[in-house]
Amino acid sequence: MIISLLLTVLICCTSKNQSSREKSSSVNTLTKQEKKDGWILLFDGETFNGWRGLGLDRAPEGWVIEDATIKIEPKTDWPRQADGQPILGADLITVETFKNFELTWEWKLKKGGNSGIKYNVSEELSISYPPNGCALGFEYQMMDDTGLSGKAAKDNSTASLYDLVEPATDKILNPLGEFNSSRIIFNGNHGEHWLNGKKVLEYDLSTEKFDALLQSSKFKDIPGFATKKKGHIVLQDHAEEAWFRNIKIRKTDS
Repeated sequence: MIISLLLTVLICCTSKNQSSREKSSSVNTLTKQEKKDGWILLFDGETFNGWRGLGLDRAPEGWVIEDATIKIEPKTDWPRQADGQPILGADLITVETFKNFELTWEWKLKKGGNSGIKYNVSEELSISYPPNGCALGFEYQMMDDTGLSGKAAKDNSTASLYDLVEPATDKILNPLGEFNSSRIIFNGNHGEHWLNGKKVLEYDLSTEKFDALLQSSKFKDIPGFATKKKGHIVLQDHAEEAWFRNIKIRKTDS
């Protein structure tokens, strides 16, 4: 009886460890089908290969690789702009630029967390406007939504196109500390944001509606901000902790 019980415990533990290894080995990798479909892995889980700082030839200080994730460390004592973004920001950008694409990634935050993935980013445009190190482009917002109210609860909440388009109110957001999965489709003038398997917004750059949203945003006085371009993918440094992994992209250029 005792031997049988020990064997059961051993089999159970072995199964759990194997499952954990299999789960871990699937992070930051591409399946055969993904490779066949043209997906590219932007983060190998171990290095900053393919990434650098805005205006730099290396990753900025404050970015580390931790447990197969890219992590931005907190900067609680950094001076900030009125919108909360650090004056001495240090966004991490892809070396390569992309015009039409589908992008997926996983991310998590802690309480009070704030970050994002930016796209349609021109480095030249970004460095011509302060603050230094902060990219200018469309932003898929990643946020601790608890406590948000008014305008911030709409177009500044998680999965919004920051300060431009609000996400669906019935979006599914996992608890703080757990990973969420996100997706951006940016093809021609059409854009979509997805969160945990559900499309939460879409927009078209060529419409009067989008132009009206732009004119009421903080970006209205930046020439060329919303012009479609071949741009960098950017992980935002907002001075709060954030973790990124499984960052994959598929070019959809014809």
